[in-house]
Amino acid sequence: MIAAAWLRSDRYNMRSIKFSEKILIGKDPQFLFDYTQDYSNRLLWDTFLKKADLVDGADKADVGVKAWCVAHNGLGMETEYVTFNRPKTTAIRMTKGPFLFKSFLGSWVFKEISTRETEVTFLYSFKLRFPFSLVGPVIKNNLQRNVRKRLTDLKTCAEKI
Repeated sequence: MIAAAWLRSDRYNMRSIKFSEKILIGKDPQFLFDYTQDYSNRLLWDTFLKKADLVDGADKADVGVKAWCVAHNGLGMETEYVTFNRPKTTAIRMTKGPFLFKSFLGSWVFKEISTRETEVTFLYSFKLRFPFSLVGPVIKNNLQRNVRKRLTDLKTCAEKI
């Protein structure tokens, strides 16, 4: 009984898991920002997703706009834009999502390195519900591997345009 209470304690339920991944892409930040935030392009480069739509009648991303995205594993998440600072950064927070996530935040940063080169960084922070929190490192590693692949796919796709 004491062990079960300890496992459900804040130690496992409240710890944020954070990571970031970055890549250099041979395009300017304005192009990359616009390309990644245009949902008509999203499935062209974002191979992690099988569905990506703005909701509630929105036709473009901006602060307060919500999006519904579904991964190939079938897990869906509704997010809301909390930052939209073209062409530098955008950030979202989960409003509805898979039960395993207690919270989920993400931001994308587009940093100009030279006229035709941008460093793109994806930063994610999330909290897991119990019992998923017990396998937090496994979930983090899986998400991080997916983010690396997404960035590589973005680079490949964007540099062909």
